[in-house]
Amino acid sequence: MCGRYVSPDTASIERTWHIGRTKSNPFPRRFNVAPTTTVPLIRGNPATGELELIEARWGFVPTWWKQPKLPQHSFNARSEEAAAKIMWRQAYKYSRCLIPAEGWYEWRAIESTDARTGEIRTLKQPHFIFRRDKRPLCFGGLMSMRVTGRDSAKVTCAILTKNAAPSVADIHDRMPVVMPEKVFDRWLSPEVTSANDVASLVGAAEANFEHYPVSTRLNTAKYDDEKLLEPV
Repeated sequence: MCGRYVSPDTASIERTWHIGRTKSNPFPRRFNVAPTTTVPLIRGNPATGELELIEARWGFVPTWWKQPKLPQHSFNARSEEAAAKIMWRQAYKYSRCLIPAEGWYEWRAIESTDARTGEIRTLKQPHFIFRRDKRPLCFGGLMSMRVTGRDSAKVTCAILTKNAAPSVADIHDRMPVVMPEKVFDRWLSPEVTSANDVASLVGAAEANFEHYPVSTRLNTAKYDDEKLLEPV
């Protein structure tokens, strides 16, 4: 799974991926992005095909959803199942996106001995995971345009996940799909609609990452500061 990540600010996103200046409010750099919040998202502009930076709710709501209560736990989509499951299959083939990040967090289960009682307890230690060259990255994502009123619509998104690469498998058995820049164009292309072709792009995901432990302050979503990235 991917439940928290670090998001770059607008200037960094535009500079890294050569996206033209957007008209929306700029995104600040965020160090503890949690599900259901508004996040930056890159898609292909429907009219021009050029990369476009927009905002989206991190928590996918399919276009056909009619219930007043939004779906829960829809911030991640298992890439192995997305082509077949009704929740994801339309977006998997027709509405893919990229979600910029500096890295993500995952929790490693560790054993700790209570000095007073000698009791062995299992704790979860958060780790920050990032590219070895420390450059920003993009998660492969799915998006949906949900109409919220007579004339307004809200973009929602989910991060695709896969089996963990060897470089991070000691932390968790799952990880986000990190798309290499060489496949960005095809990932966002409306002409790629075959589930097999999409799966091949997922198979090209990056695999080489580094990580280190960080503060358990991360566990509380209200904390969002650069100290969260400091090693402990």
